[in-house]
Amino acid sequence: MIQIFHFDNSYRNLPSALYSEQKPTPVNNPQLLMWNDELAQTLNLGNTPDTTTLANLFAGNTLPDDAQPIAQAYAGHQFGNFTILGDGRAILLGEHVNNGNHHDIVLKGAGRTPYSRHGDGRAALAPVLREYLVSEAMHALNIPTSRALAAVSTGEAVYREQAEKGAILTRVARSHLRVGTFEYAAAKGGSELVQTLLDYAIARHYPDCVQADNPTLAFLHCVGNAQAELVSEWMRVGFIHGVMNTDNCAISGDTLDYGPCAFMDNYDPATVFSYIDRHGRYAYANQPHIAQWNIARLAETLLPLINSDSKRAISHAEQAIHDMGDYYQDTWLNMMRRKLGLLNAQKDDEILINDLLALMNNQHADYTNTFADLTRIANSDHEITGDNDALRHWQQCWRTRLNDEPDQQASLAAMRHANPVIIPRNHQVARALEAAENGDLQPFHDLHHALATPYQDSPDKQPYSAPPQPHEQIKNTFCGT
Repeated sequence: MIQIFHFDNSYRNLPSALYSEQKPTPVNNPQLLMWNDELAQTLNLGNTPDTTTLANLFAGNTLPDDAQPIAQAYAGHQFGNFTILGDGRAILLGEHVNNGNHHDIVLKGAGRTPYSRHGDGRAALAPVLREYLVSEAMHALNIPTSRALAAVSTGEAVYREQAEKGAILTRVARSHLRVGTFEYAAAKGGSELVQTLLDYAIARHYPDCVQADNPTLAFLHCVGNAQAELVSEWMRVGFIHGVMNTDNCAISGDTLDYGPCAFMDNYDPATVFSYIDRHGRYAYANQPHIAQWNIARLAETLLPLINSDSKRAISHAEQAIHDMGDYYQDTWLNMMRRKLGLLNAQKDDEILINDLLALMNNQHADYTNTFADLTRIANSDHEITGDNDALRHWQQCWRTRLNDEPDQQASLAAMRHANPVIIPRNHQVARALEAAENGDLQPFHDLHHALATPYQDSPDKQPYSAPPQPHEQIKNTFCGT
């Protein structure tokens, strides 16, 4: 009897068109690799069972007493092309309820589902550990995200380009409702099914919308603003999602899916890591526009519910999407002000910000280290070293502007909270994953430990703050499917 969760399983009360009942497929020899004790305590999971019990639980070999596992159905625009999808290798065990809040508990890599198409429903060790590491790093960076509760090896091989070690990730999220879920509902059930899904999404994530004159339109605004805030946070730390398809766009405003994601080293707005993104659709600088495009697809599914008059519905939806763009621009500008310690807005701040970004781009400056260095010198007479006259001039302008701040300590505190000292650099992640595949988890643990306090500027962070040498650069990342 396993009773560490308190499941509600509310998603199963929705029409069955939105999911399929599906138990995980057992594996031969599960071994617990990672257990997130801090998250377990946050979720109030109570006493932790022994590692063998945990391994069998998070491999899907045994199920919690009140689990009612399902695979969710959804659609998605993948690189702009509409496709009917679904959980091809993820199984929702249930929704753990903690202090009235629901948290999806999902096994990723737990076997085939009705939506697997030609896939095996499994996951390889490296992508599982990658998502564990990066999602927890994002949480430590104070960015809304799904989280990782556990990782287990399966004792079985999965076959991609070659045989690889199999593993399963336990992902925790406020929900797995996506823009693609609404697209699926619209395609399969029309306005009636969309209305049912909308009522559920509002109750779960945006209950205040019920009081609005037009709850559907209020919901669209809320989701758009949540996405604008999320992408602004990605931009703050140089994160590139890599697959911003509508099936990876969470209604909650959390980062969902860590496939070919990566963090930018040298600042370049055109940076792309995903091997399959040949035309830069999801490049760093395009992320705000793609988020807006995704919300436009959500709006299309909601049009009949916004207003029965199609022209009025379209007008309201277009305004909501336009408002999202304006909201993002304001959010991004205030975020960049914080990175430079500018808490009291002035009209020329955007010029100062864009001048710095242009300099960084021209000089191939490291994004994270540049802002970390500015944080270090903000309260001193020092300058970032270098013989570039343009950079020296910019620093003089910045210092003059910084001196206008009435509370210098608050300004410095804002910089320290906005500018991490370390990020999960691609070459360091790859090094840790390679060691793990060879049976050595220590580099993974060391990197994971360092990334738990990314804003703490201390000597032990220095090995993880170094940009990659030319021979260490990794320019392509893969989704792991």
